[in-house]
Amino acid sequence: MAIIEINQLKKSFGSNEVLKSITFAVEKNEVVAVIGPSGSGKSTMLRSLVHLETIDAGSIAIDGQFLAENGHYPKTKAIKEITAKTGMVFQHFNLFPHLSVKENLETAPKLVKKLSKEQLGNLSADLLKKVGLADKEHAMPGSLSGGQKQRVAIARALMMNPEILLFDEPTSALDPELTGEVLKVMKDLAKENMTMIVVTHEMGFAREVADRVVFMDGGEIVEAGTPDEIFNNPQHPRTQAFLSKNFQ
Repeated sequence: MAIIEINQLKKSFGSNEVLKSITFAVEKNEVVAVIGPSGSGKSTMLRSLVHLETIDAGSIAIDGQFLAENGHYPKTKAIKEITAKTGMVFQHFNLFPHLSVKENLETAPKLVKKLSKEQLGNLSADLLKKVGLADKEHAMPGSLSGGQKQRVAIARALMMNPEILLFDEPTSALDPELTGEVLKVMKDLAKENMTMIVVTHEMGFAREVADRVVFMDGGEIVEAGTPDEIFNNPQHPRTQAFLSKNFQ
């Protein structure tokens, strides 16, 4: 069964229809890369999966539970329970600048998961080691490079033990030489069978790591398929134009 099911999702900001009847599903352990030009609705779609955007119509089910059904949302408690299954990594890191790396990781699970200080410390140490930042637990975000901040943000998302990770342009704010260290962490997560949706401009990552690639343009899913199908034999003229303009 699909762990994420999106059906006829619609969202407008005023007269601007940002999402036009988006429908697709993500299987457990699948890595889906979402590509397309700026303004195509990719980030809005992603944010709707964790209730950072409310939809106007359509349904979203996470692991069989409706986050939204025909445009209607359940009570706040149910929304929190459903969205707790999903972690999100943002373009601009969203770290708390006044907290150390360790504190950034431990604040949310301390409040939500009620773990002991020792459990929190062990978990944050393990995850910082996983993202290659074992020596940075007491550092402040302002002293870190962009690539290090993003790796901290990934570790922070993993602290909540999510079933799904969403990435919204995780490398677009980084210098090219820092992009690789973040993509490596994401590739390692993919190898560990983490379910991931990655909105990205990194075509190499989409081609190499994704099980499926979704091309969005103008608030619609224009085409979807395996990386081989999308990159080597795109069927739709809009996909062909986007790839030839940007990545050939």
